[in-house]
Amino acid sequence: MSPRKRAKNTTSMKMLGQQLAGARIAAGYTQRTLAAEVGLDEETIASIEQGRRPLMPDIAELLDRTLDTKGLLFIGVDNLPEIDQFPMWAEQYMAHEREAVTLSWYDNQVLPGLLQSEKYANTVLRNHVPAYEESDVETMTAARMERQQILHRKTPPTISFVVWEPVLQMSLGDPTMHKEQLRHLRSCSQLSGVSLQFLPTNSPTNAGLAGPFILLETPDHQHLAYAETQRGSQWISDPETVSILSRKYAMLRTQALSVERSRDLLDDLLGDQ
Repeated sequence: MSPRKRAKNTTSMKMLGQQLAGARIAAGYTQRTLAAEVGLDEETIASIEQGRRPLMPDIAELLDRTLDTKGLLFIGVDNLPEIDQFPMWAEQYMAHEREAVTLSWYDNQVLPGLLQSEKYANTVLRNHVPAYEESDVETMTAARMERQQILHRKTPPTISFVVWEPVLQMSLGDPTMHKEQLRHLRSCSQLSGVSLQFLPTNSPTNAGLAGPFILLETPDHQHLAYAETQRGSQWISDPETVSILSRKYAMLRTQALSVERSRDLLDDLLGDQ
């Protein structure tokens, strides 16, 4: 996303946050007492009011009822502008990703963004159709690298990745880049809190045939999901749908190679090059 487009969406989130702050004060709540009333963290309320964290539709409805704002906040969420390159849902996902306590990520198309080397990420973005502007490619590559800082937090989230083995065989870029990416994966597999597994090509079962998805737990223990398709991104907060994806992910982990055997696979691939 270009900086101009990102600024537009950030401004809208800040305006909505200011509406929430005004409604909260008018109703006689502090951030702490409102958080306690609706079962959220005080930091969550503060982040929404400051525009650092998106207001989710279900939370907007809850706050509307508590603050008696007649649906004002939900309407504000519903009318936030979507952005072509990174829709509102993608912006919301990335805001939650920064604060997540757990992430469970299945991918069968490319390597997960949190595991991509800079050259690999740049190559993936350059394969987008229609093509991004050169300046946007560089901006989005830098943003993807910045997202990876959560892997190195003082208290990192617990992250599980399951990746379909053919993704490792993709010949994106040149052989040098491919080898660097494999080495990067091997390094990431050793990080504290990270579990990396590969679903082998010869597996007779695959619970992820419907496509990639991500499960996420927030600091206030909301369980959410996110998926991207050719038609765009989808943010999922419906508990039943999140439960179904959680069951799929649990099955995928049993179908995949163990963490140790997955490291052995990377070592074999690196030894062959």
